[in-house]
Amino acid sequence: MPDLPTPQNAAEAALLSECWDAVLSYADLCTSGSASATRLATEAFTHGIDELRAATAASKSTGTGRRALRLPRIPLLLASVRTVAAAWETSGLGHRLDPDLRLWLHSDKAARYVGPPLHRPLALRGLRDMQEPDAVLLWLAEVESLPMSAVARRLGLDPAAASSELAQVRALFRDRCHRNHLDTPMDAHCRSYARLLDAVTRSPSAETPEDLSRHMARCVECAEAAACLRLHGGGLPAALSSGVIGWGGLAYLERRRRAAEAGMSGGRTDAAVDTGLNEGKPVRPRIGRTGILVTAVLVSALALTVSLMPFGGSKGDDANAAQGESTDGQSVADPGPTFPSGSKTKSGSGTGAGTGTVGSPAVADSTSRPAGNSDQEAQGESSSPAGKQGGAKGSTKSAAPDCRVKYEIVSEWPDGFQATVTVTSTKALATWSLGWTFKDGQRVGQMWDGTFTQDDSHVTATAADYNKTVAANGTFTFGFLGSWTGSNSAARNFTLNKASCQAAG
Repeated sequence: MPDLPTPQNAAEAALLSECWDAVLSYADLCTSGSASATRLATEAFTHGIDELRAATAASKSTGTGRRALRLPRIPLLLASVRTVAAAWETSGLGHRLDPDLRLWLHSDKAARYVGPPLHRPLALRGLRDMQEPDAVLLWLAEVESLPMSAVARRLGLDPAAASSELAQVRALFRDRCHRNHLDTPMDAHCRSYARLLDAVTRSPSAETPEDLSRHMARCVECAEAAACLRLHGGGLPAALSSGVIGWGGLAYLERRRRAAEAGMSGGRTDAAVDTGLNEGKPVRPRIGRTGILVTAVLVSALALTVSLMPFGGSKGDDANAAQGESTDGQSVADPGPTFPSGSKTKSGSGTGAGTGTVGSPAVADSTSRPAGNSDQEAQGESSSPAGKQGGAKGSTKSAAPDCRVKYEIVSEWPDGFQATVTVTSTKALATWSLGWTFKDGQRVGQMWDGTFTQDDSHVTATAADYNKTVAANGTFTFGFLGSWTGSNSAARNFTLNKASCQAAG
């Protein structure tokens, strides 16, 4: 495995500290194992930093004192992951990549990123045409999902004015995308909708004409333009991540959002790394990623050991098992921080928000029962009428759902939305299939960390190859993009492997 590049100055050292987590997170999405993810991230980082050095040297040689227009450093490094992955596929290392990524690399979608500039995705062209400090501000706030206070500290901005400056940068991005859209070679049919598309996306209250909606449903380029030009509705992060990163952009966006919510963005929040500011600042030490991964592995091993402990046997064993269940319930209720993307976490098993909710009723049931062996209660079902009554109570408890679902609409715009589904199961699963019903006729268009089928209003999401197994009291998460008209109420009637599943309030 190649070594990481040796930083030549404080700016490159800070770049490694700030961006490595993001690069590894995307590389993890692109590969079939954690070892391959680390190797892909390492090669991509080396490729990206060489590209940055060459660009810096070229800028100095021109003597203009201005940097050439290019992507900000984080998306530039993510693009390097895509480039190295394509090189792996060409050189016979494609078996290390995600199968869906391999299909994408051979499609016309991937060809757009290396084809003629005027045919490349609109978000990619718009971001590249901005001055780097503006592009960095937009990327950190929209895609990396950092709080504005953290973005202001990192870029050396006035915290009070950071939000208004972000609004100006969004408008600037829209202007660049609008110009690039008009410059794009398009047929007469698309050209006839260009001005209408611009007008409709400017106002939050403007309704999209039916003929334009039908056209965008068939035309990928015009749909991309609408997503980039519409600044309201919360669709800008998805437009940026999909247009700039390409394959896995939406899944990467969701990972970064979770990491930001958990306070695991990585790196220093007071260094203006992405803009090249404060290059003389010394690099502060960080907790090693290896240490975090080792801790996560140990905790996972401990949880697996507890879940595999034999239950039953003698009365003494039952008492110990009951005590072990209580202890396990306590650890589930307080699982500690979530670590993003160090090893394979595509199943979302690191998300413990809903686990404590499921664990609590189980503990309450065990404490409300009379003292004694629970097997005696089960035997009483066939020995006396009183026992049958007790058996009825026991069957009522066992009929309670073994899972809980958290359905969350992350963002919504006039004709679409992004949702995340987090499921916690009290039982261990060899594989999973989650079903639900839409009340308002919504349609799922694209899903990550799972596959889907939809029959009218009923949707069934099934596990991907890498996140089939779920430990007892574990969680899995997947996300999707959908479309809606009229209303967009939450999904209902959840089932896990065809058994009823409770929706979190």
